[in-house]
Amino acid sequence: MKDAELMRSAAKPDLSGLTRERLERMRAAGEEIAECHRVLRRGGLNVVGEVLKGQGQFVKLNHYPKGDVYDRDSHSQYYYHAHREAEHGHFHTFLRAKGMPEGMAPVPEAHGRDWPKGDKALSHIVAISMDKKGFPLRLFTTNRWVTGETWYPAGAVTEMIDRFEIDHAYPSWPTNRWITAMLRLFRPQIVALLQARDRNLAEWAAAHSDRDVWDDRELEVLSEIEIDVAEQRARVDSALG
Repeated sequence: MKDAELMRSAAKPDLSGLTRERLERMRAAGEEIAECHRVLRRGGLNVVGEVLKGQGQFVKLNHYPKGDVYDRDSHSQYYYHAHREAEHGHFHTFLRAKGMPEGMAPVPEAHGRDWPKGDKALSHIVAISMDKKGFPLRLFTTNRWVTGETWYPAGAVTEMIDRFEIDHAYPSWPTNRWITAMLRLFRPQIVALLQARDRNLAEWAAAHSDRDVWDDRELEVLSEIEIDVAEQRARVDSALG
């Protein structure tokens, strides 16, 4: 499965079918993102730099900040690291079991596997690719082995998106607010990515029936889409009329 095919599998979603309440939430998120950029820019800072400050040398694959960022109330989690070309690095966002809506269950194939269970279970929501100036480039989803998560179907992860919130000041209040708002503003794209993720995984499994699809090192990125905050905000304003 080539990267270009993955890009096409998560087309830019139509916003016209969203409720006014959803669009208003997206508009507020866009304003929050702009405000975070404004206050950081005034100090010559950016959202990525805030996560890396005081962390020593930036080493490929290491998690930043050390120990990840975790909200004990919402049970949301994220970290930043780097290992891909054409980007500075990316944020991985998660929701842990205690923060999930009631009734969430992993895929049936999780039974008997050495995946995180009980309160330790976690689901990856989406990754945010960043450039060297601290601005977002794209969103993408990954295979299970990449993050060591417990695999939940797209419909379940969709219900988790609105539960993600980092509401404290470590390591940076603006960065935490920014990441939370990014998942609000680009929720339609994340939903489309998750649906494409599951489609692409199923297609790969059908074509490689002799492999464990969730542990296949040849299958890393499952869906990806380029994003632009200003464009998304304009589309939301247009949809709101």
